[in-house]
Amino acid sequence: MSKDQVFQPWLKEREIKDVEAFVPDMAGSARGKVVPAGKFGNSPMKLPEAIFGQTIAGDYVINPDNVEDRDMLLVPDPTTLRLVPWATDATASVFLDCFRSDGKPVDTSPRAVLRKMLDTYASKGWVPVVAPEVEFYLIYPHSDPNVAAEAPEGRLGRTEGARQPYSIDSMNDFDPFINDLYMNCEAQNIHIDTLSQEMGPAQFEINFLHGDAIHLADQVFLFKRTVREVAIQHKMHATFLAKPMAEEAGSALHVHQSVIDQDGRNIFSNEDGKPSELFFSFMGGLQTYMPEAMLIFAPYVNSYRRFLSPWSSPVNLSWAVDNRTVGLRVPDSGPQDRRIENRIAGSDVNPYLALAATLACGYLGMVEGLKPDAPVSGSAYSKKFALHRHLFTALAAFKESAAMRKVLGDNFVDLYGIVKEHEYRQFQAIITPYEREILMFNV
Repeated sequence: MSKDQVFQPWLKEREIKDVEAFVPDMAGSARGKVVPAGKFGNSPMKLPEAIFGQTIAGDYVINPDNVEDRDMLLVPDPTTLRLVPWATDATASVFLDCFRSDGKPVDTSPRAVLRKMLDTYASKGWVPVVAPEVEFYLIYPHSDPNVAAEAPEGRLGRTEGARQPYSIDSMNDFDPFINDLYMNCEAQNIHIDTLSQEMGPAQFEINFLHGDAIHLADQVFLFKRTVREVAIQHKMHATFLAKPMAEEAGSALHVHQSVIDQDGRNIFSNEDGKPSELFFSFMGGLQTYMPEAMLIFAPYVNSYRRFLSPWSSPVNLSWAVDNRTVGLRVPDSGPQDRRIENRIAGSDVNPYLALAATLACGYLGMVEGLKPDAPVSGSAYSKKFALHRHLFTALAAFKESAAMRKVLGDNFVDLYGIVKEHEYRQFQAIITPYEREILMFNV
């Protein structure tokens, strides 16, 4: 069946005018083209491979593996075709997979990096199951970067003046936004589960139903776009910055993860219901290799500010059962639902890369038979701070990691490191308000 036969009946049935065809870039932003629906699938689409060498500011870096700035062939994934509910004209969207002229996947594409990791699991007869939890803030809209972010007015015409975690009344203050968010997600087959008020003012968390990692990464990607669009409709902005307000909690992307075999059995549990050796090895892999992958879980200079606020983010890679102070939490559950919640990543991550990295660390632990530390009792916040304190050390650890190169690929590690180094240098070139206010006339 040709691409035209796959896509055109669906598009015509819904009287679609345009198709947003996109690729998630290194930051998790959409890069692609808008194609008239009648022409979609009729001819090959191409984009420069250099889009994976774009920084968050839109600058290009030099990719040693792509100095000729070649094109890549874009293949639409028909399973991802869906409506764009906020578009003025009837519009659909679809994800594109990226290939080189020889038919091989572009190994620096985040979606391909995750798919490669899943293939690695499949070679062992394993299937990862993930369930992300994404936090974000609604903020008052303004265009002055020198003005601190503030909570927006709710339907009662006031801003939150106190922290109200899990408050139903605080959520109801933004009921019009929440209702439209659910409606837009439903229209796109984004399968969100529950919503809750988090620690910060107008900060929320959405839980996703568990499932296939590529499918869930697509869902998180689309959810971020949807939240921003719905917020604009309600005269607000939404941010997934890890630490948007200095005195408030940061925003995280927690990942619940387990692994099943080909019979659907959770390999983290033995037949008697007790944790398996593979469970402990997966945990050992997270503790051993996450420091080397921290650049993916904390990709920007702002990401490391989130770790400075105990009671709202982890400070180490301790683990325990039913303990939210640890970086690696094991929810209290039955044997078939045994899983590990990785609480390290901020909501600013690329979801494809965050899932690939946490699964990579766990995989290495299982194949190497690693052992974790003993579970902690009490608060892990009182334990030693054991994460990278800033991006530069995380960058060095990632670039020098033989393990990350083994599971994620040399080309990806090299290019991701180059992109992050360029972003770090750009940040370092900026004189901050602290320097002008505190240092300028006192040094």
